[in-house]
Amino acid sequence: MKNRIIFHCDCDCFFASVEQTFHPEYKNVPMAIAGDPKSRRGIILAKNQLAKGFGIKTAETVWAAQQKCPELLLAPPRRRAYGEFCDRVNAIYEEYTDLVERAGIDESFLDVTGCLHGFQNDPLLLARELQARIEREIGITVSIGISWNKIFAKLGSDRNKPSGIFVVTRENFRETVWPLPVTELFLVGRNTAAALKKIGITTIGELAQADRLFLRQTFGKMGDQLHINAAGKECGAVRRTNEAEQVKSVGNGLTFSRDLVTRDEIHTGVLALCHSVARRLRRAGLRCMTVQVTIKDTSLRSIQRQKSIARPTFLASELIDTAMEIIQANWQAGKPIRLITVTAQNLVPAEETAEQLSFFAPDEGGSKKAESLAKATDAIRTKYGKYSILPGVILHNDLGITDRDEEDDEDGNKHK
Repeated sequence: MKNRIIFHCDCDCFFASVEQTFHPEYKNVPMAIAGDPKSRRGIILAKNQLAKGFGIKTAETVWAAQQKCPELLLAPPRRRAYGEFCDRVNAIYEEYTDLVERAGIDESFLDVTGCLHGFQNDPLLLARELQARIEREIGITVSIGISWNKIFAKLGSDRNKPSGIFVVTRENFRETVWPLPVTELFLVGRNTAAALKKIGITTIGELAQADRLFLRQTFGKMGDQLHINAAGKECGAVRRTNEAEQVKSVGNGLTFSRDLVTRDEIHTGVLALCHSVARRLRRAGLRCMTVQVTIKDTSLRSIQRQKSIARPTFLASELIDTAMEIIQANWQAGKPIRLITVTAQNLVPAEETAEQLSFFAPDEGGSKKAESLAKATDAIRTKYGKYSILPGVILHNDLGITDRDEEDDEDGNKHK
């Protein structure tokens, strides 16, 4: 698809912008959306442009943000409103193309190749119309990156914020993209950037021109993808509107109200997380073959370990057992834990694996009964509410555990 035109539309300071539609006066003060500052989960979920000017960052603690900006105004999140505004913005996109892929609550990819004939085949005219309509009809602004592939379109939407448009073409990408720091490229986080720097790669252009075999040997499969992205060879299609994305992992994490020290405290935290993950697996019709555990200590240092399961599962009890085995094998007993994240990986369709297990393997340990019980519990919670059945240890605990789903910050990271 040599002549594709891809938009990446990114709502500017989305959570804060939504809040400002309810409180226009917030536009004139540094403000942020934050979790409960009285708990250790009080983090910045989003901030407006004025707060950005003070160096305030998403996911830092409220305390740290207030050190940078003592007059920072804090507002609680409006989760339902964010979803409603997201739907309204995407409804406008869908008036122009049916190829609209939501990449987060505040960003979407659009393939507009087939709808430019009404705009003199000029993508800039369409981009400006989208910006004008969203600001006029919804009250927020959007920045748009334009390119022939999703990676460069996404990079472009960050180049001229707020309310900007940035075009990356086959003719100009060597001048506009390649000189940028490698951290500007999708998939390149802090650790990957540090590893690349060790081998002399600091810009996107240097990554694009590096030996692909060497990158593969150094970074595995990700090395190939990094090279493809940097060289402008990414060619992934924009999914059609409402076309479901393949789920690759299901996880939940929690920063506890106080440090976990004893085995019983750790087990309580793991139990709550695994029950949430297991319910989401069943809801999605999936089982997992690997459990990954991330642990963060009181100095905010973290480790991440994983372990395979004997057979695919969506049972909380099996996730709990595996997660506890990982922790006991990799974490010093008595060393305080601030945060735990449990993630189910290597996902497979539940029904397919159920058929294979029932045909080839005996029903070990009464797993069929356990699965029937789990599904019955899900049905009760669906009918009578998610708080109708709870693990006993969740009630009246002092660890900050509640039986609720996590929320996203503006960058799509999850916090429970």
